[in-house]
Amino acid sequence: MPEPRMWQLTAGSAALGLALAAVAVTAAGPWDTGQRTAERARAAAPATGGAHHAPPPAPAAPRRPAPAPSAPGVLPALHAPAAAERPAGRPADLAATLVPLLADPGLGPLRTASVVDTATGTQLYGEGAGTPMTPASTVKIATVAAALSALGPDHRIPTTVTASADGRTITLTGGGDPTLDPARLGHLAADTARALKARGHTSVRLAYDTSLYEGPELHPIGPNENLAPVTALMTSEGRLDKSVSGPAPRTADPAGDTAGAFAGLLTAAGVKITGEPTRVTDVPAKATGTPAAAPKTPAPLARTHSAPLSDLAERTLTHSDNDLAEALARQTALARKQPASFEGAGKAVRDELAELGLPLTGARFADGSGLDRRDRVSAALLTALLTRAADPARPALRPVLTGLPVGGFTGTLAGRFDTAPATAGAGLVRAKTGTLTGVNTLAGTVVTADGRLLAFAFLAGRTLSPYEAQPALDRLSAALAGQG
Repeated sequence: MPEPRMWQLTAGSAALGLALAAVAVTAAGPWDTGQRTAERARAAAPATGGAHHAPPPAPAAPRRPAPAPSAPGVLPALHAPAAAERPAGRPADLAATLVPLLADPGLGPLRTASVVDTATGTQLYGEGAGTPMTPASTVKIATVAAALSALGPDHRIPTTVTASADGRTITLTGGGDPTLDPARLGHLAADTARALKARGHTSVRLAYDTSLYEGPELHPIGPNENLAPVTALMTSEGRLDKSVSGPAPRTADPAGDTAGAFAGLLTAAGVKITGEPTRVTDVPAKATGTPAAAPKTPAPLARTHSAPLSDLAERTLTHSDNDLAEALARQTALARKQPASFEGAGKAVRDELAELGLPLTGARFADGSGLDRRDRVSAALLTALLTRAADPARPALRPVLTGLPVGGFTGTLAGRFDTAPATAGAGLVRAKTGTLTGVNTLAGTVVTADGRLLAFAFLAGRTLSPYEAQPALDRLSAALAGQG
């Protein structure tokens, strides 16, 4: 496998620098069978700044203060020692470090582990590494990797408005973008109103189409503050408050609410809506995910797109966004010509990962978010995924790494790595958290003392409390930072 390159620390250093100016917002979740299970979703607001590496500016005008000097880099550059200089991994030494930490009672009776050198793909330590375990939210690593592999980092999810042949009915069609927000919906309505008026129409009926998705909208865990009904048309993830991450009250009808808001925006823009918005129920979806009637419809009146998939992938991982994770799993299903349902998405994710040559024995993807306890992945699969994402030959998978929360600074790790000896991992550990009642997991990367990038996965089951399990997982990953 190619030697590691400078990019492997660039994202980590940048995220750490940004995180120093971040504002953390605390939220608890996810919920499982009505109990709070303490997946701490701490959202960090990005800020501009950091070291300035451009040539020095021209001399300042008289009597004006000179610019402040650039700040030094937050972390030293990740160096890549030659193969002959790089240690083989010293598995015995690593085992001596990790085995006592894995024995922490806070991790419960079921625990597995895998540590891999991303530059060589060599497993440096394994404990039940191939055993399928309930991953909780660490399954999002697989969900995101599959979507990036199937669609590419530049893919954007559309929301479209089309008109009937006679122009009397318009249809708002969801493409599966849960990040559609009131601002973009307003722009879409303004564009639609302009297009209608240009055609001489100022009074129309409004329909809305969610047929891109199939199967149940409700997740098997039932109504839940961590996930809205999974539908192809929604605004702001169906949130009923102004939050942008973490648990929140959710609407039971995201598509209907979005259509109603769209109708109000059109009315304000001077287009009369006749009657109430009507859901399209008689347009079956093809295996391609395109409504059967689509080839007969005219060009769209208006369209809006999500941010690129690379951005959505990072948001999914940093904030453990369940709604986005389920959407990305269905986007993978559409790309692989599977039904955009829980079942179809699970099959598509597995098939996409199989094409990447990953160890899938015993793996099961019952959902994209990890809220379903029937999910199964192994520690070896997670470290293999992270190693693929670190491969310079696979730049499309890079958001899998850059989206991982930074220990002690961003996302779901903002409030962790704050107590010794885990503080050794602050800023050096980037990892996806996973929490359900009795399940605590952590999988990500860490920069070692000698500049290597290691991938790790620690999965624990039948834990008694996240307040005991999470610090134990932090200590495990922080111990890797001292390896050299």
